[in-house]
Order: sequence, then C-alpha cells, then structure tokens
Amino acid sequence: MSGGLIPVDGGGGGAVARCVRCGAEAAGPCASCRAPVCGDCCVLTEGGARVWAICLACEDRGGRSLRRGWAAVLGWIALPIVGLALLVALIEWLRRG
Repeated sequence: MSGGLIPVDGGGGGAVARCVRCGAEAAGPCASCRAPVCGDCCVLTEGGARVWAICLACEDRGGRSLRRGWAAVLGWIALPIVGLALLVALIEWLRRG
C-alpha cells in the first residue's frame, strides 16, 4: 500500500476518503489498522524515529507507543545471537574436555 488516502466509494474519480469514526474528510490512514481517519480522530505515536498517526481505537488497544514493538525486534535479534554464543561455548567446552 502506498499510505495514501483510501477512497470509501470504490475510488471513482473525485472520491473522498471519509473518517471511519466521525465521517469527516480523512487526512490519511491509521498506521496500525489502515482505516481512514481525520485529524480529530487520531493521535501521534511516541518513541520512534518517525511519527505516525493512529486512530483512537488502536490507541485504546495500547498502540500509541512503539516501545513494545522495538523490544520485540531486539528480542528476535538478540535471542539467536545468545543461542549461537552458548552453542560455541558448549562446543569449545566439549572439545577441551
């Protein structure tokens, strides 16, 4: 997806995307669920290098902060590295013993 406005009437010509919450003209899609939202029905994310707008429903589900997402990414990177380090240590211990 391009991240642009999402027309609600099938995209014919002069279609205007409408906010899923209040029906006003949408400013863009929610970064989390991709639903079109207006400026009054969205909040900005915190804690990232880039600021994203998310709808109020996604914020209610705890999506405003990116901290949990970054922790998951770091976990997926660190876990294999730690596993490989333990494997190398075990091989060295078995080879010396």
